[in-house]
Amino acid sequence: MNRTVKDAHVFHISDAALIKSKVLNWLQQFNTFCFLDSCGFPGHQLGFIAGAGVCSMYASSAPDALSGFQEYYTQQKGWLFGHLGYELQTSHTFAASQKEDALLFPDICFFEPEFVVQLKGMQLSIAAAAPHRIFDQIQSSTPRPNRTAGSISAIRSGIDLKEYRGVIEQLQQHLHRGDCYEINYCVEFFAERAAIAPFEIYRRLMEMSPAPFAGLYRLKDQWLICASPERYLKKQGAHLMSQPIKGTLSRQARTADGLQKEREVLFRSQKDRAENVMVVDLVRNDLSRICREGTVQVDELFGIYSFAQVHQMISTVSGRINDTVTLSEILKATFPMGSMTGAPKISVMQLIDRYEKNKRGIFSGAVGYVQPNGDFDLNVVIRSLMYNSSTRYLSYKAGSGITIYSDPEKEWEECLLKAKAIGAVLKGI
Repeated sequence: MNRTVKDAHVFHISDAALIKSKVLNWLQQFNTFCFLDSCGFPGHQLGFIAGAGVCSMYASSAPDALSGFQEYYTQQKGWLFGHLGYELQTSHTFAASQKEDALLFPDICFFEPEFVVQLKGMQLSIAAAAPHRIFDQIQSSTPRPNRTAGSISAIRSGIDLKEYRGVIEQLQQHLHRGDCYEINYCVEFFAERAAIAPFEIYRRLMEMSPAPFAGLYRLKDQWLICASPERYLKKQGAHLMSQPIKGTLSRQARTADGLQKEREVLFRSQKDRAENVMVVDLVRNDLSRICREGTVQVDELFGIYSFAQVHQMISTVSGRINDTVTLSEILKATFPMGSMTGAPKISVMQLIDRYEKNKRGIFSGAVGYVQPNGDFDLNVVIRSLMYNSSTRYLSYKAGSGITIYSDPEKEWEECLLKAKAIGAVLKGI
């Protein structure tokens, strides 16, 4: 990929947390931006990257949207920030969903920003026409503490436990028939006539549930407030890496010994191991379609990582691609990510469209950036709040991997656990 890197000026700072709050406050002037936040994971050092303002944009929900994006991408010379929606058409064998979508994110949207601001360690780099002017704006930006978070009517579930139990039993019939081996089934929690302050909600969510692939993303009226622990795909040179999550356990212990015992419980869980190895096999198969023969490998299997609310079982799969492989070919081979579908991918996507009540949209899609040299990093949009400020519709979703051994009540509890932090933040409004 023949792309040139836009020059950036580096400024030395003394307080990373303060500069993060100042950058977030500075971003409030833009109606389109993408702020991606590591929250100190991994390595426990705060870092973030943000793209703000629009030089150019590609957004589409057409059946050939990915082809159009590839054409747009090859013409760009700078950074790109944006998202992939779950329903993005990457396969001609899966028909587009006709279900309702109240949030109205396009299936794909990437924009070339006017400004790129990145924090690494104690260095803030700014890529802009006048980086010193932008730095002065950020420095003079005063964070506004204790802002109201808004108002929300009653939060409702799109399905109750009785109906959920019936759906799981139907899905298990498909599993017994061999239609699929595992399926990720998601439920929605939503509110209508909601009015929220996304920056304040994001701040509160990061205090309660910091995550390594968090973000605050705005496309005019569409907002994503994301506390994702999962990476979908990262490209660095010829190296591709995916880190699927399958396996969740509530974090209850408050001592080091107690936390270690909880991690061991998750590590030894046969159900979680079975789900995890199944998605690892799916990711290996996806990567093998675009990577050099013999390069796809499992770098880590059944890694246990602890977050504020849960412990997660995370595996790492990688491979090396040829220089001729395009970005759209990478996405066609790997998206949507197996951890949010199940296996085999096309069959379970058809079942997901049949049994889930509405479109997933940006949920279980990906948000991230593409660098000028073609490298990229994309998360998995989970543990996230979606909001449309014009329709005033607010939504968050949670799911779990269903197998023939799944207990519907336990799967329901897992969904509630994954939605716990967002629900707690919203209850505080």
